[in-house]
Amino acid sequence: MSNPPVRSQQTKTIQIVLNGEPREVPEGLTVDTLLTFLQMDPSRVAVELDREIVRKPNWANKQISMGAQVEVVWFVGGG
Repeated sequence: MSNPPVRSQQTKTIQIVLNGEPREVPEGLTVDTLLTFLQMDPSRVAVELDREIVRKPNWANKQISMGAQVEVVWFVGGG
């Protein structure tokens, strides 16, 4: 008896524009999972998706789709 063939579990990706630069990211991300993927501290950023500011309570529900225009702005302290 032989084992069934192993299927490759490749992650599908999509193209977005992140801070003006083309970027390939996994398909199915939301704003909050995108920040995790990018290893960004969510407490120190603001996010604009397709020219609309996304409020933090909505990050988990805002899907990142193919061709999305995403701007992430970091808060910097100091004087």
